[in-house]
Amino acid sequence: MFTDNVELTVSSGKGGPGCVAFRREKFVLNGGPNGGDGGRGGDIWFKCDNNTHTLSHFQRKMHIKADNGQPGESSNMTGKSGAKKVIVVPPGTQIIDAETDEVLIDMTEDGQEVMLLEGGKGGLGNTHFKSSTNQRPTYAQPGEKGKSKNLKLELKLIADVGLVGFPNVGKSTLISTVSNARPEIANYEFTTLTPKLGQVNIGDYESFIMADIPGIIGGAHEGKGLGIQFLRHIERTKILLFMIDLASYRDLKEQYEVLREEVGAFSQNLAHNKYAIALTRVDIVPQEEIAELVGGFLELLGLKATSHSDLDFDPNIPFFIQKTADATLGYEQTLPYFVVPISSATHKNIEPLKNALFHLVQVTREQK
Repeated sequence: MFTDNVELTVSSGKGGPGCVAFRREKFVLNGGPNGGDGGRGGDIWFKCDNNTHTLSHFQRKMHIKADNGQPGESSNMTGKSGAKKVIVVPPGTQIIDAETDEVLIDMTEDGQEVMLLEGGKGGLGNTHFKSSTNQRPTYAQPGEKGKSKNLKLELKLIADVGLVGFPNVGKSTLISTVSNARPEIANYEFTTLTPKLGQVNIGDYESFIMADIPGIIGGAHEGKGLGIQFLRHIERTKILLFMIDLASYRDLKEQYEVLREEVGAFSQNLAHNKYAIALTRVDIVPQEEIAELVGGFLELLGLKATSHSDLDFDPNIPFFIQKTADATLGYEQTLPYFVVPISSATHKNIEPLKNALFHLVQVTREQK
């Protein structure tokens, strides 16, 4: 089960108490104090691991504790320190203080380890309290208490490209076609109930990550539909691919404007992201209507169809792509990088779409 939001309490270990002991050996008269110190309590650490992608291994309202330090022993032996507790989370997890809503740690890179709570110090044994006036101290320090904190863990998936569209627009079909993701696909709305990540391979050694989230409807940023429950999963993406259904009962312009409005209302950062547009389901639109629909949509956006392309888009169907995009010159970010009609079912323009998205991902990475 995919889980992206949990609450838990974490506690570091308390320090072990110091020891009260005295030297007792044959032929040693009046042996002095030799009580050892208590061990340190275990720390609480968080570790980011690419091998996990959900928070479902956390139980509801669970309490995670580090080990306590062991008491000191005689012969000035220090007690064993408590083992640190390492909590493994997927990339994109934010550790938030449940009481103040402050983001304490943002786990974004594989292998990242951060200590959140330090364990209590061990108490001093009675050997530390001997003096010329107190040669037989009979007391030792107790260990320090550990620290506790109530936390919220929120997962925001990290991907290069995020798919945005109305329900049943073909997002799941596309990500299953171009990547290794295998989401549920059916001919009804809200088939996708949880986000999906897929790796899109370009050749043998290059790839990018694509994220599919449940469909967006008008008012999603206010919680309608699946709403903000999953909109946050595209908040970390640098590129958005708006998917607009050519065969939908919704007008093309209406789909585009609602999607842009909902994304912008949810996050101003997303509103200024690089984006592109895929016009889906070319396979079920009559051939004679495709050029008119696509051409009319390009005119609404103030764009002119591209006459040719280095990416081998079907020349018989109008499309738009900005030709000047590179790491130094950039391109006009107020306009889509491309507008291309596709069909995942018949693989129409799918390979060129992958290559165009990869080129945009490369430009974005180099501009960081």
